[in-house]
Amino acid sequence: MQYSKKVLENGLTLLTVPMSNLSSVTLTVWVKTGSRNENEKNNGISHFLEHMVFKGSKKRPTAKAISEVVDGIGGEFNASTSKDYTNFYIKCRSEDLETAFDVLSDMVINPILKIEEIEREKGTIIEEIRMYEDTPMMKIGDVFEELIYKGSSLALDIAGTEKSVSNMSKNDFLSYKKMYYFRENITISVVGGFDEKKAMILSEKYFSQMPNGKKVNAKLEFKTSQAKPQIKLHSKKKEQTHIILGYLADGKNYKNKYAQTLLATVLGGGMSSRLFLEVRERRGLAYSVKTSMDRYEDIGYIGTYAGLDVKKASDAVKIILDEHYKLANSEKRISNSELQKAKEFLKGHLALALEDTRDVTSFFTDQALFSPEIMTPSEVFKKIDQVKIEEVLFEAKRLFVPERLNLAIIGPYENEKDFATILK
Repeated sequence: MQYSKKVLENGLTLLTVPMSNLSSVTLTVWVKTGSRNENEKNNGISHFLEHMVFKGSKKRPTAKAISEVVDGIGGEFNASTSKDYTNFYIKCRSEDLETAFDVLSDMVINPILKIEEIEREKGTIIEEIRMYEDTPMMKIGDVFEELIYKGSSLALDIAGTEKSVSNMSKNDFLSYKKMYYFRENITISVVGGFDEKKAMILSEKYFSQMPNGKKVNAKLEFKTSQAKPQIKLHSKKKEQTHIILGYLADGKNYKNKYAQTLLATVLGGGMSSRLFLEVRERRGLAYSVKTSMDRYEDIGYIGTYAGLDVKKASDAVKIILDEHYKLANSEKRISNSELQKAKEFLKGHLALALEDTRDVTSFFTDQALFSPEIMTPSEVFKKIDQVKIEEVLFEAKRLFVPERLNLAIIGPYENEKDFATILK
């Protein structure tokens, strides 16, 4: 799978990944800004603006007018906001690529931002915030990042708070858009069956109106002052306890990141992983237990999520913690076969994901935005294959220490003292 990355004469970055066997194409506009670029006052504005782009643009002044065009070509379109980027996409037949460029460029460059639409959408977003609050499997990630990244804008929720959303005005959107929605801060990706020359021509044609940037994003860097285990309880009357137990790790460009990812896979990356077998199969303490890596440009964490029986949650946390420390202390070394299985698990999941143009888009563009070089899937597979047992154990010893340890809990508890005792 090959790619091409070019900076066009107008300052836009164009990333293309041709897949000639496909008759569909995914066009995505990426803006390198998200909730990490916010503060407590405007928290949620990246996500709110993402919503407003769909409410009407210069050529198509209503949400209905926009959706009719996309429906008219049998396409699908949506958007997403993360902590470090916002994106907008249309997936359609290859012959309708110009229509996709026409619609997306107008939405992103010329949203109308009607005051009445802003006021109406506030209610929608506040209900979205409440939905997350009532869905602990989704909310626990926010609680954990509030804990592990406290004191940083990374701790802010992507959707914002009811207060910050309620107070937003049209001028807030205009100033935020001016600050981050400019050519040098935009990447256009085109993935699927298309002509590369045509993609370049369409990018120049439809995004020439995008303003140049007057301000380059300041480089954000997370700094921690953590020196001992931290715990955060989000008390909620629920029939199940949800936890994430995790440790500060490293960012997207850390040289041994594949060793860290394999460490997460050995611990809780599948139904034959250590934690799945110990916590669920042998002891019946959880329905769901999994370990994964979560990374930003400069920082990240390795975290284990579990949904637990309320009465047995503290026991389960102790067992999960013990499994981490066994690896850190080499009490239970990784065998060659266990490491090989983890490698095949990772490569297999990536290969399956890359059968969809949306996942191909994310794979390449995430690297284009945040890494000094872009690797192809085959190059990633090679990096995974090169990891040695000693490198994985080195990361376990380095990461699984009390001064990096964090525990977030959602459950019906008055205080966290039982859990805090375990962490000590």
